[in-house]
Amino acid sequence: MPQNILFYKLLLWREKHIKGKHFILFVSFLVGIFTSFSAMLLKLIMHWIQQLLTGNFNADSANFLYLVYPLAGILLSGLFIKYVVRDDISHGVTKVLYAIAQRKSRIKSHNTWSSLVASAVTIGFGGSVGAEAPIVLTGSAIGSNLGRFFRVEQKTLMLLIGCGAAGAVAGIFKAPIAGLVFVIEVLLLDLTMASIMPLLISSVTAATVSYVFTGTEAMFKFQQTEVFEMGCIPHVLAFGIFCGLLSLYFTRVTNKVERFYRKRLDAYWQKYAVGGISLSLLIFLFPPLYGEGYDTISAILNGQSESIMEQSLFYGTGHYWEILIFLGLILLTKVFATCATNAGGGCGGIFAPSLFLGCIAGYTFAHTSNFFELTRFLPEKNFALLGMAGVMAAVMHAPLTGVFLIAELTGGYELFLPLMIVSIGSYMTILVFEPHSLYSMRLAQKGELMTHHKDKAVLTLLNCSNVVEKDFQPVSPDMWLGDVVKMIAKSSRNMFPVVDEKGVLLGVVLLDNIRNIMFRPELYSRFQVSKFMVSVPDKIHITMPMEQIMKIFDDTKAWNLPVIDEEGLYMGFMSKSKIFNSYREVLVDNFSED
Repeated sequence: MPQNILFYKLLLWREKHIKGKHFILFVSFLVGIFTSFSAMLLKLIMHWIQQLLTGNFNADSANFLYLVYPLAGILLSGLFIKYVVRDDISHGVTKVLYAIAQRKSRIKSHNTWSSLVASAVTIGFGGSVGAEAPIVLTGSAIGSNLGRFFRVEQKTLMLLIGCGAAGAVAGIFKAPIAGLVFVIEVLLLDLTMASIMPLLISSVTAATVSYVFTGTEAMFKFQQTEVFEMGCIPHVLAFGIFCGLLSLYFTRVTNKVERFYRKRLDAYWQKYAVGGISLSLLIFLFPPLYGEGYDTISAILNGQSESIMEQSLFYGTGHYWEILIFLGLILLTKVFATCATNAGGGCGGIFAPSLFLGCIAGYTFAHTSNFFELTRFLPEKNFALLGMAGVMAAVMHAPLTGVFLIAELTGGYELFLPLMIVSIGSYMTILVFEPHSLYSMRLAQKGELMTHHKDKAVLTLLNCSNVVEKDFQPVSPDMWLGDVVKMIAKSSRNMFPVVDEKGVLLGVVLLDNIRNIMFRPELYSRFQVSKFMVSVPDKIHITMPMEQIMKIFDDTKAWNLPVIDEEGLYMGFMSKSKIFNSYREVLVDNFSED
């Protein structure tokens, strides 16, 4: 108890002597430090496990332990999640988006460590996913829980979640600009003067801590040996479209495979068996699918593509066409390995898979062109780099993140122009087919996605149950006119819902419709409600997203519509005026600048 009193006194002292906006800068600094250490710890554990398990593998033959390690990894991770965490921690970035969209901006405290542990085990044992989405969830959870610890207001809590995500990306990639842009593009937070400084502080702090402990070298060593020529721009444009189509394939197949695991395989052990066996077989056949795949990316960027086939059945067959077939099969099967990892019980994201796919796609595109001498010589390393930006930009619907992240990851700033061309081209291509990224489409389908469109964002923040008005007096269909008149005398409403004995809405009684008979007592016992009630133009289901509700209001031209629950039972009415009042309140509370 004395400790609580001391803490509350400290909070009061802070409120009196430190302005809120200055205090948030201090908290964002703490978020940057904690998220950076979390990112480094994740990479340390993950790489230690991977080195321990595969450090002695033969490079010139198949390694049958590839059939065992992935099965063990997703089993350990799945059991950890199922029996220790006891909560769903998959789809990390989607969970962050959901926390923001639900206005509460509260992420459970276990997310500050659970995703880190689960993803380290999953990827260390060979799970074909990335560590970035789990660390983004971890960083966002750190920001959310620090904000709650210091009792900050709701709007600030949302900002601290963004700070955590920015710090996580900046810390794990040593990419402070990419961390900031990621929050704007992917988490869809509006950039205002009040929010830019905390985000920058978290990003720069996290990157600086990573620099201090791991060195200042870029994550991938890349040397620009071939100068980009303007004559390559048509090929870069064509490659951007190719990246967009590859990203569309990845997105569509991911949705279908996840739906298969979710609907066809009910039991946990069924999902584990199918996912684990599929993952192990794919990794045994194509070892580059093991883990994040960053070793493969480094090999390609450094002109060591012949090492891709090491530790596999195909070692020693380094002919042009054999490498193309090998890489083409990896492009097709990577999505199945990623889905099998997560569905089978593992924990990871699509950040690394998109970089991996993009790198191989770029190398394959240039390699094929050069092999058949279709056009001028295309530098394979450069196109591998461009592919990383292109696929990431399309899969995540974040072209700026793709550009800045790849430039910071590799130091390839000399390729800024082609990076932008490929990112824009791939993003525009996938946008024709998919309006939302893999992160956001699940929430968009439920109407729970925050966007940069302020009206839509406010509607997303509105809680449907909070704008339902329940002071309407219900009447039964067999009630006489005289009884209705008595209810009218006591009510301030001019509309009365008609419900049966089970509570099902049958129609409404409008005061204007009975005004000509309600003052004639001789008719009070002649007309029942069923005679003069009318149907409603439409009904609103309580689970409908607010954007869909407003569309119904626009289509029906109504000002009041009844609300029913999932079983069709009457709950109340919703009015345009109530929605508009709530809209103004949310707009002021969440989108006004300090």
